[in-house]
Amino acid sequence: MGDARPTRDDYVRWERMTTRWADIDVYGHMNNARYFELIDTVVNNHLVEATGVDIRELSAIGVVAEVSCRYFAEVGYPAPVDLGMVVDKVGRSSVIYRVGLFQGDSDAAAAEGRFVHVYVDNAHGAGDRPVVPIPDPIRAVVEPLLRS
Repeated sequence: MGDARPTRDDYVRWERMTTRWADIDVYGHMNNARYFELIDTVVNNHLVEATGVDIRELSAIGVVAEVSCRYFAEVGYPAPVDLGMVVDKVGRSSVIYRVGLFQGDSDAAAAEGRFVHVYVDNAHGAGDRPVVPIPDPIRAVVEPLLRS
C-alpha cells in the first residue's frame, strides 16, 4: 500500500454491498471489524463467482495470513459501499489483494485494506496444513486482476 489516498482508478473489479444498522458503532461510523468482514467477503465472492466452483472443495484453500486497513474517511449507515479490488502480487502459494472502500460519489477511498491469502493443503481439514501452490482455478481468476 502506498502513502497516497487511493482513487477508484486504482481498482479492477467492483462490487457493491449494503451497510447494516449493526455495522455502526456508538460513534456513528462503521466499526473497524466490519471493514475486515467486507474485505474478506469481496475477495471470496470474486473467487466463488469467477471460478464457478465451491472453493472449499479445492485441493488447496486460501487462509488469511495478513489483513490490515488504512482509514481516510468515515463510512456510515445506510449508504451502500462500493468495494474495488486489485491484485498486487501472485506468488507460488500466495496472493496479495488491495480492496478500496468508497461511499457516495467520492472518487477517493474512505479506506483501503490489504488482504493476503496463503494456500494450504485441504486434504485433511484444519490442523497442520502444509503450504502448497495456488490451485489452477484460483490462479486463473486472480492473475487478470493484477495491475502494474
